[in-house]
Amino acid sequence: MSAADTTAPAKVPPARPAPPPTPPAVTSSPTRRLAGGAAVPWALLAPCLLILAVVLGYPLVRLATLSFQEFGQSQLWGFKPAESVGFDNFAKVLGDSEFWAVVVRTIVFAAACVVFTMVIGMAIALLLQRVSGWVKTLINIALVASWGMPIIVATTVFKWLFDSDYGIFNALLSKLPGVDMIGHNWFASGPEGLAVITLLVVWGAVPFVVITLSAGLTQVPKELEEAARLDGAGAWGVFRYVTLPILKPIIVMLTTLSVIWDMGVFPQVFVMRNGHPEAEFQLLTTYSYDKAFVVNDYAQGSAIALLTVLLLLGVIGVYMRQMLKIGEVE
Repeated sequence: MSAADTTAPAKVPPARPAPPPTPPAVTSSPTRRLAGGAAVPWALLAPCLLILAVVLGYPLVRLATLSFQEFGQSQLWGFKPAESVGFDNFAKVLGDSEFWAVVVRTIVFAAACVVFTMVIGMAIALLLQRVSGWVKTLINIALVASWGMPIIVATTVFKWLFDSDYGIFNALLSKLPGVDMIGHNWFASGPEGLAVITLLVVWGAVPFVVITLSAGLTQVPKELEEAARLDGAGAWGVFRYVTLPILKPIIVMLTTLSVIWDMGVFPQVFVMRNGHPEAEFQLLTTYSYDKAFVVNDYAQGSAIALLTVLLLLGVIGVYMRQMLKIGEVE
């Protein structure tokens, strides 16, 4: 018997069974994915938008409706129906010389508040970069405390400071040689009284500006400042060509917010004048209030308020334009 006959044949392993066919994956179309992704932000914003529509939308619509109607006490109590008068309320308001005097006074007042707030706030923010940590902490605590003080409380304090009989400010000024301010009434004239109110508004607005600008100054690279100094730039040159361009978006935002807030100043004037601001103290907010709730001409008061809103929308438009320009440069 040969060796070939004694050798067993090799066993071939059985073939593996083929895997079951994979079911086709269900893929959503790109259009469906984009639609679902775009709906998520709106769903998250829906509660906030609903609250804004209720809190701001309805009063604004009601304000616009009243401004085109004849609406006084008779209409308020239901003795007469509110009739549409078209643009008559706006014609009366815009044709009143007192209204334009109030507009000019409001613009000058707001401009003074904004300029002093931004200049003082920037100066304090720059000084905070040069003091030690514990001094900066104490100043920040004082700023937050003054910022958190209620407006009515701050106004009451300022009324006492500038009181003609017991005011400490008159007493301090009278200690200067040749100065006698005892019994001086700061509210006897409009310019002096508005100067006091401007000081009150600036005092309440500076802390927010300082804290915001201090946060922005931490983002200014020290290397750029050092390079500018090596190139021969002084303190003003470093601030103008390095610090100011970096802080420009923050400055634009703060300036716009300050304009909106200072154009809407009401409690400071109202409380400082004991609820009855004289003609030389009237701003757009108090003028609208007097027309509506003192003269009981709610339609004209609404028209003045709507004109104020349109004026502020113009300010917001300028702000958006500046921010878009800054975005294009970046």
